[in-house]
Amino acid sequence: MKFYLFIFFVFFTFPALSQLKSENYKIYDSKANKTCTLEEIISALSEKEVVFFGEEHNDPTGHQLEIEILRMLHLKNGKNQALSMEMFETDVQLVLNEYLQNLIREKNFIKEARSWNNYTDYKPMIEFSREQGIQVIAANTPNRYVNIVTRKGLSGLDPLTKTARKWLPPLPIDTAAGKYYDNFLKTMGVHKVPGMEIYQAQNLWDSGMAWSIIKYLKKYRQNKIFHVAGRFHSDEKLGTVARVIKLRPSLKIANISSFSDNTFNNPDWKKFDHLGDYIIITNPELKRTY
Repeated sequence: MKFYLFIFFVFFTFPALSQLKSENYKIYDSKANKTCTLEEIISALSEKEVVFFGEEHNDPTGHQLEIEILRMLHLKNGKNQALSMEMFETDVQLVLNEYLQNLIREKNFIKEARSWNNYTDYKPMIEFSREQGIQVIAANTPNRYVNIVTRKGLSGLDPLTKTARKWLPPLPIDTAAGKYYDNFLKTMGVHKVPGMEIYQAQNLWDSGMAWSIIKYLKKYRQNKIFHVAGRFHSDEKLGTVARVIKLRPSLKIANISSFSDNTFNNPDWKKFDHLGDYIIITNPELKRTY
């Protein structure tokens, strides 16, 4: 009976697991300088205290890989494995917990947790966590506060009450300079940010997720985190990763950079190996999720 229940659980509850096809992605181990399989990297990932998965938000194969990696890490780490997500903001943690505990309906959860428009891309991870009792961290800074900084800079947060500040990382925050700023300019397609407010908002975003991760690990010292966010937040171990390292340098971490690329059939891995410990290139010919 248990065997049949397992088959039903895998193939009917989480169809994304059966849709992942190895021919749609390639993995490169940057340190070992070789391509590898998902199974080969899981042992190394399961030993890390924080694994960052940097995604493209509309990449179907990337989303399938996320649920598969979470499932495999859970098999390794059991109840000590947690999931952290950019897609939910810190002030909806209660709503997220209530859904994971089967207290509220999905439609209430989706509305009141302010789920992203492409929530269906992340639903398999949430449902797997709900079934397996995996804790999920609503890691992101509430957008209303990010918006304040976009308009007024970091000083715009000064009037916030103590109650409001509990959803934020400790203030003030440093604004990361150097390589991360250069990458930000390149992404924005400019040589100089017209006003620093938008870049300060990016730093608040990173700081918020980093603080959520560190705060969780302070409470659950034996647990490990699989953190999912847009890859700009973790590529080259900058952004959120850099802030986590600054807060706790001793943490064992790994970052994955996952994206589609037109060189999929014959990748030049040396072009990408600076981005992460593991590089995943996905098939660019597949239809995007939005």
